[in-house]
Amino acid sequence: MKYNFNYSLIFLIILIASCNPKKKSDETISQSETVFPKGEKIISENFTGTIWLQMMGANDSTLHARFGNVTFEPKARTNWHSHPGGQILFITEGQGYYQEKDQPTRSLSKGDVVEIPPNVVHWHGAGPDSEFAHIAISLNTDEGGVVWLQPVTDKEYGGLKK
Repeated sequence: MKYNFNYSLIFLIILIASCNPKKKSDETISQSETVFPKGEKIISENFTGTIWLQMMGANDSTLHARFGNVTFEPKARTNWHSHPGGQILFITEGQGYYQEKDQPTRSLSKGDVVEIPPNVVHWHGAGPDSEFAHIAISLNTDEGGVVWLQPVTDKEYGGLKK
């Protein structure tokens, strides 16, 4: 497997971005403020529910990685999919889920990290009662783009344990 990405760079990007220079007069930041903007609403058959995407960084980078902030409304989720070069998710807000095909569902919350090996079929999205956000990093994009599959059915999603 080919991994060209430097994890130190990922950490540095998140560290710099989390140093939010906008502070309220009393020097506190409310929990409703987020470090990254929600971006634009996604209109795509590859998602269920309402999802926003804010791409970050250069599209034609020599890093062979693409990354963005993805925000899901409650119950929103991706279709089943895989990444030929792998993916990393840094959970930044809310409660959500991650599941690999034929594996148990993993509950996610702020501060969790998910490392997804190349070509592993999976989905991720918000819990039923919480908005959910993560920084999604597609690695080794020179290996190819996302391979989108069928939607996660309401029955599959409804079978999750809280």
